[in-house]
Amino acid sequence: MRESLTPGVWGVVATPFQGSSLDLDLDSLAGLVERYEAIGATGLTVLGVFGEAAALTAGERAAVLETAVECTGLPLVVGVTALATRPAIEEVLAAQAIAGGRLAAVMVQANSPRPDTVIRHLDAIHRATGAKVVLQDYPLASGVSISTESLITVVQACGFVIAVKAEAPPTSVAIGQLAAAVDVSVFGGLGGQGLLDELLAGAAGAMTGFSYPEALIACVRAWQAGGYEAARQELLPYLPLINFEQQARIALAIRKECLYRRGLIADPGVRTPAAPFPDLLRPALLAHLAEAAEALDTRPAPAGTLTTGALTAAGRN
Repeated sequence: MRESLTPGVWGVVATPFQGSSLDLDLDSLAGLVERYEAIGATGLTVLGVFGEAAALTAGERAAVLETAVECTGLPLVVGVTALATRPAIEEVLAAQAIAGGRLAAVMVQANSPRPDTVIRHLDAIHRATGAKVVLQDYPLASGVSISTESLITVVQACGFVIAVKAEAPPTSVAIGQLAAAVDVSVFGGLGGQGLLDELLAGAAGAMTGFSYPEALIACVRAWQAGGYEAARQELLPYLPLINFEQQARIALAIRKECLYRRGLIADPGVRTPAAPFPDLLRPALLAHLAEAAEALDTRPAPAGTLTTGALTAAGRN
């Protein structure tokens, strides 16, 4: 049978920075990575779009990946920033040199609307590196719009593609078509905003970030064990915050502010060209965080996870 990435929740890890200098904060990163393992994530995606990989130097990307390798035993998917083939190969080789056998796959964005172009791109990467690939369709980040039919053609032609991350709205339609046509895991993203519909359409889980990843993990586990109603009950209290976080152009800043308010990173700073957090949204953010914190405090911890104690939304001023 064709290899496929393990279903579940693959957390997309934010890259924390330090104060006004915006240097890497590897201590906060280590804590964030360790927390994902403690709460039961299936694996981690590092150096993704919401990890601000495009705003990091090659040395910084190496330091981020080294920290992830050192601080967790979870399998890793590493994002590839470049859309051109040769720079993408260099990124993959650099990731392999650091992660070794911990590297489950590299996440490569569809770089053309033409399936033959994407196939040549992925095939060149695989021949040069031997890496397995998660094919990401995220036109908001890549600027490339590719049809679902073309994605299916690419996956069927490339046996080393072990998952698809579908983030072109309407995601549930794309995921339903992909899941019916390919024999690899198909994951949703976009902060979990469409997670319930994506699971109904055949998604294997979520590969995304959210300031309360506990909710995504609980939802997917409930879906696997009890179906839609069980999953809906787990996710329902967090939906206002999920929706709030996914606001266009400021989603990254909102998520980092939420992680900061939870005490999970030491500073919420983002690097340009990302927009900063709009201070006028602070009352809404605190209200949504308080609701999420209450939901987490009252939910029993799933078997096999470690509890570290939820921080309230008012934990930082």
